[in-house]
Amino acid sequence: QVRLVESGGGLVQAGGSLRLSCAASGRTFSSYVMGWFRQAPGKEREFVSAITSSDSSTHYADSVKGRFTISRDNAKNTVYLQMNSLKSEDTAVYYCAAKYGSIWYGPGTLYEYWGQGTQVTVSS
Repeated sequence: QVRLVESGGGLVQAGGSLRLSCAASGRTFSSYVMGWFRQAPGKEREFVSAITSSDSSTHYADSVKGRFTISRDNAKNTVYLQMNSLKSEDTAVYYCAAKYGSIWYGPGTLYEYWGQGTQVTVSS
């Protein structure tokens, strides 16, 4: 099993930046596709970004492309989400997720493991 713990959330002014971290347990971290999702109260959980386990190719939702950057450090079993130019609509709980395998099937990819989330609040 994989244990995921997110950190780095907080309150930030619109236009500011935050970097989220997701620490994963296990020495097989490199075998997992990693993703970031977010969910605001009363709204559906939405895909934000993903990074593959083999070549570290990245994928982004249109709403964050150009502003957010996902990366991973397999030696540290950690995935990051650098968020720049934050907007009020970015306010949500951000979740880290993991899927065994090297292939990302698209935004609808089913992830087996989830973290507890970290709150990101962007003030206007």
